[in-house]
Amino acid sequence: MNTLPPPVGSPQEFVPNHLIWAILSTLFCCLPLGIVSIFYAAQVDGKRAAGDIAGAREASGKAKFWALLSAALMLIPALLYLMFLLVLAAIGMVGGLSGVN
Repeated sequence: MNTLPPPVGSPQEFVPNHLIWAILSTLFCCLPLGIVSIFYAAQVDGKRAAGDIAGAREASGKAKFWALLSAALMLIPALLYLMFLLVLAAIGMVGGLSGVN
């Protein structure tokens, strides 16, 4: 990938695109929200290259928000599964303590 440096007279502000987090949240967490995050992450570099720094910052913030929301929503099923396992373990212990052979 060949990218040109910014022109000498106009310093470009670095705006992170959060594309890695968007892709990881799509693969490992919540697919629909991760796709929204990828959509906004893909807009960041184009807007920054066009000189729309405010638009690039806004798209970057939205990409980060959707990636974090996707990851946070993955915690809900994981916690429910953990609680399910703890309940099963508790039931097994109570059954083992009852002395039934």
